[in-house]
Amino acid sequence: MANSLPHSVLIVGAGGREHALVKACLASPTHPRVIAAPGNGGIAQEAPCFPVTAEDVPGIVALARREQAGFVVVGPEVPLSLGLVDALAAAGIPAYGPKRDGARLEASKVFTKELLLKYRIPTAPAATFSQVAPALEYLRSRSVPIVVKADGLAAGKGVIVAQTFAEAEAAVRDMIEGGLFGASGRQVLIEDCLFGEETSIHLVVSGRDYVTLPVVQDHKRAGDHDTGPNTGGMGTYSPAEVVTPQLLARIDREICRPSVDAIAAEGIDFRGTLFIGLMLTDTGPQVLEYNTRFGDPETQVILPRLATDSLGLMWAATQGRLREIKLEVRPDYAMCVVVAAKGYPGSYPKGEPITLPPRLPPDTWVVHAGTAIDARRQIVSAGGRVLGVCARASSLSIAADRAYALCDQLQFASKYYRRDIGARQLNRK
Repeated sequence: MANSLPHSVLIVGAGGREHALVKACLASPTHPRVIAAPGNGGIAQEAPCFPVTAEDVPGIVALARREQAGFVVVGPEVPLSLGLVDALAAAGIPAYGPKRDGARLEASKVFTKELLLKYRIPTAPAATFSQVAPALEYLRSRSVPIVVKADGLAAGKGVIVAQTFAEAEAAVRDMIEGGLFGASGRQVLIEDCLFGEETSIHLVVSGRDYVTLPVVQDHKRAGDHDTGPNTGGMGTYSPAEVVTPQLLARIDREICRPSVDAIAAEGIDFRGTLFIGLMLTDTGPQVLEYNTRFGDPETQVILPRLATDSLGLMWAATQGRLREIKLEVRPDYAMCVVVAAKGYPGSYPKGEPITLPPRLPPDTWVVHAGTAIDARRQIVSAGGRVLGVCARASSLSIAADRAYALCDQLQFASKYYRRDIGARQLNRK
């Protein structure tokens, strides 16, 4: 397998997940040439970046041809939903990620909910609406809290957990009538609220074959103690010990295997990452959502824990040779603390100069998410989630100490981060 790996890899995207993918591919024992489009300030320090946006499907195909990329790894969900992998395949360029039909599992929450219910995969009861009046009538028949979801892609912000009927009604009106999420919110999914701990399972899938990556737990709320608005993720750690070996076996039996089989039964040849968001309820694990790409910031701790070559793993899935891979995972713990700009996920400043320590401590690394290089060749903030500060160690508490010590050392004016990443697991111990 190693001898047949591509010599040139293009990573598509501009966030922390993509920087983590760049680092993983550069660490491959085959030492491929790695390029990125469009990349960010941190990626540009490690790999050539090209100013082609991830959503520019013809531009990405042209870039891959021009740069003779033998393999393209698509990071974000939007280009997948636009059919980037389909276009690359038509050009004869292998790519990691599902084609447009598989990307619908993330691009349409309604499509996914219908698949889950059809194949009796554990999930919350729900109903779909495109008009306000019947949606409100349905709301009155349910209890609160209740979840209102925009059907389409909304950059991680299309899910409202309403604590009152008034909040739920406002969410429905804002999406359907007010165009809060544009076309993505013209159809809404109203779903019973599940209670428990959230976790996620990442599968690398090739048709009906799959391997399960290390289990992670993300922190979605902006503030400590899970307060404040939902975000794209404020930090994560792995392994998440709330998922015991026995529970993982149950999740595989009741959710992972049935999900992969259901997708294949629908005629979808899925080759890429299936990210399954789970709620661990009192009655067992239930599916919250499917994503069709690596999570962000989950990728920042998953890939560094793999002893197996990440590039070889993704290539094998694309080539239909996943059964040749024996997944090996390092026994250490990893943590990623997202350092955001104050105000995220609402409005926040950009363009703030970032100061990083000249030398990072052992077993720590910094992943750039929302950064750019300004005219003075200085790294500046360019997004709400700016950096992912990561560490690994023989225990979660040591990994946390290392990550937070490094968080304290880096500087930009509106720096903000949660100080309780991993607290659930640490407090259990």
